[in-house]
This record gives sequence, C-alpha cells and structure tokens, in this order.
Amino acid sequence: MLSVPVSSPGVSTIPEIDRLLAIHTAVAIGVSGGKDSHACALATFEHLDRLGHKGPRILIHSDLGIVEWVESLPACEALARYLDTELLTVRRKAGGLMERWETRWESSVRRYAALETVTVVLPWSTPGMRFCTSELKTHLIASALRRRFPGQAVVNVTGVRREESAARARASVASLDSSTRAGVETWSWRPILDWTKQQVFDRIAASGMVPHPAYRTWGMTRVSCAFCIMSSKADMESSSRNPAHRDLYRRMVSLETQSTFAFQGSRWLADVAPDLLTDAGRAAVVDAKQRAAERIAAERRIPRDMLYTKGWPTRMPSREEADLLASVRRKVSEVLRIEAEFLTGEEVQGRYAALMAARQTQAIDAEEASSTDCAEAQAPAL
Repeated sequence: MLSVPVSSPGVSTIPEIDRLLAIHTAVAIGVSGGKDSHACALATFEHLDRLGHKGPRILIHSDLGIVEWVESLPACEALARYLDTELLTVRRKAGGLMERWETRWESSVRRYAALETVTVVLPWSTPGMRFCTSELKTHLIASALRRRFPGQAVVNVTGVRREESAARARASVASLDSSTRAGVETWSWRPILDWTKQQVFDRIAASGMVPHPAYRTWGMTRVSCAFCIMSSKADMESSSRNPAHRDLYRRMVSLETQSTFAFQGSRWLADVAPDLLTDAGRAAVVDAKQRAAERIAAERRIPRDMLYTKGWPTRMPSREEADLLASVRRKVSEVLRIEAEFLTGEEVQGRYAALMAARQTQAIDAEEASSTDCAEAQAPAL
C-alpha cells in the first residue's frame, strides 16, 4: 500500500468511473515527468488499491523528442518502478515536435509557392492550435491504448487541475473520450482536478520521491517542453540557463529567423537569451524581425473575404482582387525568399480556376462513389 499523508485530499470521481473501476476496467495514467501527472499517478494507484481494483494498470508517456527535458523520461521510469507497474512510451515515427515544426514550415513554403494558401502559415503550434498535444500526445496515446487493450474499455487518467488555467477551470471530472468507437468505452478521468499546487507537492513528498529537477534546480513553475508555447517569460529564461537546452534554443531561434514567425506570437524566443547566439545569429534575428514586419504589412492588404476558409477557393477573384493578391505574393515571396508561382493577376485567376475545377471534379467523383456504394448495398443477392 502506498504511503499517503494524513492531509492528502481524495480523488474526484463520478458514477460512470466508479462503475468501470468496480468491474476492473483497464486504467492508463498519462505521465510527463511533471508534478501534476506524478501526484495524479500516486493518488490514482492509492485509490485503486483501496477499491481492490484488479484490472490492468499502466503509465503511458509520449516522448516529444529533443524538445523534452532530458530528465523527463527518467522521472517517468522512476515513478513506474516505485509503483511497480509498466511504463509504455510512445513516439511519433516521423520525429519529435521539433521535427514537426520544421517540416510544417517546409510544407508551408511549398503550399504558399503553389498558391494553395492565401497567406503564409506559421511553423509553430499555438494556444488555439495545439497540434503539439493533439498529434504528438492525445492521438498517439489513444492509438497505443487501442492496440494494448483491443475491444476493451479503458479509463485514461490525466493530471489536469482547475487551478492551472481558465480553460482547465471549466473541465469536468470525467468525459467520454472522442476515441470511443464500436461501443467500446474510453473515458478521460481527471481525479486531481480540484487539488492545489501545494497539495500536489505534498503528495509527492509523502511518497518519499522528489519532483522533477526542473522545479528543484532551475526554478520552473511548470514542466512540459524545454521551451513551450504556453511558458511564461520567466520559465523560458530559467530553461535557457540549462546548458542541456542550448543547442535546442539555437535550433528553435533558427526556425524563427527562417520563417519570420516569433515562437510565442509577438514574443520572440530569440530575445530570451541572445547571449547564447553568435554575432551572425543575433544579426539574423534583427533581419528576421524587419522581414516579419514587411510580411505582416503586405498580408494585411488582403481583404478578409479573400482569406483562406474551409472549402477555399469558394469564388473566383475579380481581376482587381487578383492583381492585389499577386502584388502581395510578390512582396511576401521576396521577403521570405520563396520561389513562388502565380505572381501576376492573370496567373492568380488561372490558378483559382484550376483549383475550383479540381474541387468540382472531386465533388462529382465523391457523389458518384456514394451513389455506387448505395446501389450495391441495395442490390439483391444473386
């Protein structure tokens, strides 16, 4: 039985979770190495022991590659040893998050050059577009759990706490997961949703374990990536002082200067620790900021109703609109050093016509395929 402090709060639960645990449903606890998932795993195991739960239990960790703190995976491994359970580690086959950012930028350049987007797409994930979480964590973990527990219900546990953010303050204790399919339940359970930060640290201390070195050595307030889109300026500065993060820092700043997109919207990672850059690196940052201003000014000339939306292109631009878009494309291509096509109004209109014709052909093909499937389904057996 795990050591539990007298003042340790209980876990939050709902009847649906209680029902699944009572029939010994598999439990998978997501761990990152950070304090919340650490305390959540300890509290969840203690709760399961108290219930007499005899179903499978595992810890699962999504390794994001070089953007991770080097101590994160070892911290997860140490927790698994303490709990005497398996740690399942998943990784993106095409590379970690840094590689995802870099290939996203390469794709953005290709798509802009071919006029498949109206404006240039930034390489970074953002608070409103967190593919770093959805693609490299949520999707990978859900797929791994389906393989590990085929056809079985799973309770997927996370250390989300209301205290962390306004968005998480609105979270529910548990919810039916979107990965639920074919009647097999997959629930997301947040058992320490109402815990405070101090209660989290107290729970870890009571176990005799120690929190991630990022808190103890570098004074971080949260542990995720070494440099995270959600990090405060103070945390970014603390992380940059870690010698293990210097190469990553320079690589991320290089992507900022190539793309002219600051890592955190209007806040440049390059400004966090410019002393880690060479003279040439600092000069590249100055140049990138100037080019960013020119790119932004050029793209602001595009009318809102011409910007990319789902189903784009939805209409043919007038010759005046096409001339304007071509002018913007010439400027942006020059600023970003992109060898783009369709740089005259006539070429832009021709490209739109080709894209709209291709979309119409796809719609017809899809409709014909649907009609064929329907007819085959209704045909009598011979």
